[in-house]
Amino acid sequence: MFTAIVIVACFAVLSLVVDGGLKLQALAKADGTAQEAARSGAQALDSGAALTGHGFQIQPQQAVTAAQAYLRAAGVTGTVTVNGNTIQVTVSAPYTPLFPLISSGTVTGHGSAQLLYQGG
Repeated sequence: MFTAIVIVACFAVLSLVVDGGLKLQALAKADGTAQEAARSGAQALDSGAALTGHGFQIQPQQAVTAAQAYLRAAGVTGTVTVNGNTIQVTVSAPYTPLFPLISSGTVTGHGSAQLLYQGG
């Protein structure tokens, strides 16, 4: 009986360690994907505003389109919002746990990019 309890306890600890590590890895990937999508969207600049002396500005619709395209290419879903020259991206990425009774199947990553310009 003692051996069975020890084996079950070892299995539980092993499953927590393995799934915990894999979930952290999936979360890091989701965060990285969100950061890259935000960076991709931040490259949608309004060149007309820059040429007329209004500085560098993000074109909101093109930024959302570029970030969503990056998310689709990465195979994840997410939301993109633009507020001024800041882009916020939230990613929901699937995660397949090895021990599904202990872990959930989705991780959420966050990323943002802000257009900064210093004239010189």
